[in-house]
This record gives sequence, structure tokens and C-alpha cells, in this order.
Amino acid sequence: MAASSDIQQRLTQLRQQLQQAGMAYYVLDAPIMEDAVYDQLYRELQALEAQYPELVTPDSPTQRVGDRPASQFTTVPHNIPLYSLENAFNMAELAQWQARWQRQLGTETVAAASYVCELKIDGSALALTYEQGVLVRGATRGDGITGEDITPNVRTLRSIPLKLALAAPPAVVEVRGEAFLPLTEFQRLNRIRAEADEMPFANPRNAAAGTLRQLDPRIVAQRRLDFFAYTLHLRDDAEGAPRSQWETLEWLHAAGFRVNPNRQLCPTLAAVEAYFQHWDTGRHDLPYLTDGVVVKLNDVHLQTQLGFTQKFPRWAIALKYPAEEAPTQVKAITVNVGRTGAVTPMALMEPVQLAGTIVQRATLHNQDRVAELDIRVGDTVVIRKAGEIIPEVLRVLPELRPAETAPYQMPDTCPECDSALVRSPGEAVIRCVNSSCPAILRGSLVHWASRDALDIDGLGEKLVEQLVRQPWVQSVADLYDLTPEQIASLERMGAKSAQNLVAAIAHSRQQPYARVLYGLGIRHVGKVNAETLAAHFASIDQLATATVEALAAVHSIGGEIAQSVNTWFQLAANQTLIERLQAAGLKLSGPPASATTTPTDSPCQGKTFVITGTLPTLSRKAAEDWIKQAGGKVTSSVSKKTDYIVVGADAGSKLAKAEKLAIAQLDEAQLTALLSQPNTDAPQAQSEKIPGVGLTKK
Repeated sequence: MAASSDIQQRLTQLRQQLQQAGMAYYVLDAPIMEDAVYDQLYRELQALEAQYPELVTPDSPTQRVGDRPASQFTTVPHNIPLYSLENAFNMAELAQWQARWQRQLGTETVAAASYVCELKIDGSALALTYEQGVLVRGATRGDGITGEDITPNVRTLRSIPLKLALAAPPAVVEVRGEAFLPLTEFQRLNRIRAEADEMPFANPRNAAAGTLRQLDPRIVAQRRLDFFAYTLHLRDDAEGAPRSQWETLEWLHAAGFRVNPNRQLCPTLAAVEAYFQHWDTGRHDLPYLTDGVVVKLNDVHLQTQLGFTQKFPRWAIALKYPAEEAPTQVKAITVNVGRTGAVTPMALMEPVQLAGTIVQRATLHNQDRVAELDIRVGDTVVIRKAGEIIPEVLRVLPELRPAETAPYQMPDTCPECDSALVRSPGEAVIRCVNSSCPAILRGSLVHWASRDALDIDGLGEKLVEQLVRQPWVQSVADLYDLTPEQIASLERMGAKSAQNLVAAIAHSRQQPYARVLYGLGIRHVGKVNAETLAAHFASIDQLATATVEALAAVHSIGGEIAQSVNTWFQLAANQTLIERLQAAGLKLSGPPASATTTPTDSPCQGKTFVITGTLPTLSRKAAEDWIKQAGGKVTSSVSKKTDYIVVGADAGSKLAKAEKLAIAQLDEAQLTALLSQPNTDAPQAQSEKIPGVGLTKK
């Protein structure tokens, strides 16, 4: 199939962008593109060229090992090409790589094959040549065929021996490894640069590459680069040459090199996957950056049989971790109107894999953030998941911006109801203040029916969309007047479904006062604050007449929340809503404050808990409720203020963070024991043992 003009234009654009990025990185020492962006554009180019091989050109980046070396250094040929590694981005791609080398070798040798896994250090590759055990040359990767001779700079790295620690070193040996900048050094250098009003380094990898290309070795020495060796090249007839990658690492260690201590010999791909998964979280505690695992066939003889492609060794591959940041292209910018009227700009993007999920939309937060980013349709952007949940645009890459783009302008009127948008003094958010706005009504209904509010089964977003188009539902109070016949007239709603929904709405009248208060959607009043207010103001009438001062005096409420609550109850439309909810039979009062106050004899009084994983017998909600009844507070994220983390099966990243912060861990049995104790036995300091629990807080 012949390629369209659009395909040919895209191929040209990709080649130009990648060539410019390679020139900036390798020659000018001024990177213009994120590594993840380069990888994505490169893979797109590969895919298009594979689909249209007749359009592959000799100057395409896919036809080269790397970019040409910098001109200010003497170029030297590599005795053996310094290849880069093929990438795999999931276990399926790793299995495909295994299938390829197995087909080439045949089944007889496959059974005995094993792998060596090493962390992929995010640094700069070096080739070191030793003659009679003495360092005579240090070179960068360059284009893989020739590199830059930076021997004076290499000599400043204290983890590179100037003389091999071997009694009988080989006549000639080439050692390869990765020079990198430890995170503490990266932070120190950026502090120094900030104090000198210099541009900070973008990341440790670029800092390491730029350091190695300094013309003054004294500057290199001051930056304290480190080095891990990972392979060597000896003549085939060299005595004592390692027969495996594992023996190679042992040889390097004995010769005086630093070798990454986190290497592992793996007999199967299952063991490789276990290693990969372990370091997915463990890598965040390392003193250097790593973005994946290098997997190598252990047997050197098998490596020799497999050889190389034009660019990669067939016997090794880099298994990369899912991007925590990822590049993509903005296709459109729109705004979303929430239940509070807040107008949030959103970027609609080309789908991209991010932290294990496909992302197509990302928040731009508010008008100020849009202006700060200067984001435009057609821009290439880097996105991340804020708090590991909500995708957001982190930065724009203006060097990839198409010509003739225009800055995005926020709308002046609501896209839902055409009302004028308002920005209050001191706020970054613009809002629609029309209480009849369909978007606000939709958001209010969805929130009202949500699990933590009135928990109305069957009332989801699609049904809400239909309801707001009817004259029957203009507020949450109207839900309680709906008839089965009205609901049955909606799309995909039969008589039985309608009866079930009416029953679910009726059942929501039994939800407690605190849930109703949360369901009202008052700004800044989340689930926990709703429970706090319900505990201190025994009825909605008491809460509605409370002064700002009385509200602010409640523990954890504060002035901003108090003002928001007071303002909400002053609006006539909200007063009418409360009257209608009372008439509909909703619970708008609870036990007296004295009856709901947490007993002061609980060791959990005032303590903050985080729950992660699945507990053996308790549901997440049951555990939360029990902790709250004992006077504790449950939050969703781990911080220095967290007192305990309750750990169940399949605990996630919260556990790793808690361990890093030395937060006390409880299993379900220990939690039960703690909740059952009187305060007289409660720990008095963080270092004391928790009686009856058998746990010491670190």
C-alpha cells in the first residue's frame, strides 16, 4: 500500500526532530528533548518505516547507532562497536525477545540458558582501555563506532582504577560501564548553580554527560561522578577469560571496579520478572536513578553465537519501567464544569501509556496554569499522574511546537449555560455561578448518589445525563418525587429497573445525617469534615445558624471551611433545598454531640492511620469506621504526620513510603489489639512498644 502524503510528511518531521535532538545532546551538550519523548518519537518512526520500508532513507536515525561525537574532543575508533540496547516495555515484549534468540540458537541449547539481571543505570556509557593493567584511554559512546577521547576527565573518577588490581593483568582489555551522578551530588550541584544564578541541570543523566565533556578536568573532579562497570572485552585466547556474564562481573570486581551490588542470576524469565517487580518500588530508595533492568544471556558462548544486529546485541535487552512521566501531543483543549461551578481546563491528547494505564485527558488546573504553561493545540507535552491518580500536564516542549499555533484563551462564558464566568478575588479558579447550570446539576446529582454520600445504587452518570434533560429533576430533592413511570420512560430503563431505582432512592432516606451533609456538596466539606460537623452540631438547623466563629472553633475545621459552610447556608436556594429534604424524610439530625464524641480513653485518640492492601476479615470501610469510633483519623496518603499504617495483602506503594518514613506497621490482628486497649496502656512516645501488640514504632 502506497503511503499518503501525510505519512511521508510525518516521516520527514520525525527524522528532523530526532536529528535535531541528537545534535543538541551529543554535539552541543544542550539537550532539547526528554529521553521519554525521544524514545516515543523513535518508536513511532520505527513503526512507520516498518510499515513503509520503501520510504526508509540512509540518513534516518533508525539507520544509525548514535550521533556523531563532539568536535572539541579528539575522536577515537572503538575497537569493538559500543552498541546501545533494544528496549522492551513489558513482559510480553521480553518474551518476544526470548523467542527470537531461541529460534536462532535452536531448542538444544535453550534449556540450559540463564540470565543475569542488572539495574539499568541512568548515566553515560564509557569505554576504558587498559594495557598491561594501566588505564590508557577513556572514551564516550559517541556514535558507537567512534567516540570522544576524554581520558583526562575519566582519570578524575575515583571509582575507575588507574591500574587494575590484578597480579597478572591481560595485555589489553577494554572495560565498559556507566558513569553517573549520584542524587546527592546532583542536588548539591543544583544548589550551587542556583546560588550562582546559573541554569540548574535538567536531570542527573544530562548532568553526567555534560560533566564528562568538560574541557577542564578540574571541573569534572569537583562534580564527583561515580562509575559502575558491567562488561569487558578480552581476546578470545586470553587466559582466564570469563565464560559467563556473572563471571565477568566477578572479574571486574576483583580487578578493582565498582560493580552494582543489586545484580542477580535468574534461571528463567519468571525469575527475571520477579527481579523486575521487586525493583519497581525498591529503585526509589537507591542513591542513583535507574529506569529499568538490563537482561543478558549469561553464557558468553551463546552471546557469541547470537552476535549483533546493525544496532543491538541479540543477547541483551533493556526492560524499561512504565513511564511515570510520558510525552504526548495535545489534540484539543476544552473545559469541564464541575458540581461547584469550577471551570477546569483539560488537555485532550493522543493516547499514551502512563504508570500502567492509557491516558487521553489531563487537567490543566486553572487559568493561571494555562498561562504559565503557554500550552497550545498541537504542542508536545510531558504529563504525569498527580498523586499517582490524576493525570496533569507537567510541562510543554516548545522546541517541538508546530508553526502558526496560537495561545489558548479561557472562555468568558459557561460552555453549558452561557452564563458569564466569575473569578473571585484571591482565587485561581473561575466559576459558573448559575445554580441552574446543567453541569452543576449533573455534578450535584452524581455526588449525591455516590458511595460515600447517599449511596444510591443504579443512579450513575449516564442516567443522570438523561434526568437533567427532563423537567422533573432540577435539584437533588426532586429525586424523591420521581415515579417509576417517569424513570421507565427514559432510554434503556424498563419497568423493573425503574422500580429498583425508586426503591434505592427511598432507601437512601435511611442514610445518617453525616452522609447527607457530605452529599450536599458544600465546598471544602469532604467526608471527614462532614462527620466532624455532624458530631458537633446535632442537627442541620444548628449547623445552619452557627456563626463563622463557632464553626472555626471546631477542631480541624478552620476559618476557610467555616466561611464556606456559613455562606452556603445563607443562600435562599440552599435553605429551600434543606426544607424540601426534611419534607422528603432525609435524616438531618443525629445523636447529641455528647453521645458522638470520641471517648478519651482510647489509644487511637488523635492518631492518624493509613490502610493499604486487603485485610483478612475486615473490609476497608469497617476498619475505617472502627478507627474513627476509637478517635482516630484515616487518611488516604502517607506523610510524616501518619502514626500507623495498617497493612493487608497486596500492599502497594504506600507501604514502601511508610517504611522509608519509619512509620509503625500494624496487621489486622495488631490493629484489633490496639483498638481494644484503654489509653492507660497507650504508647507515650514514638519509640515505646505498643502493649499487647508486639510492635515497636521506629
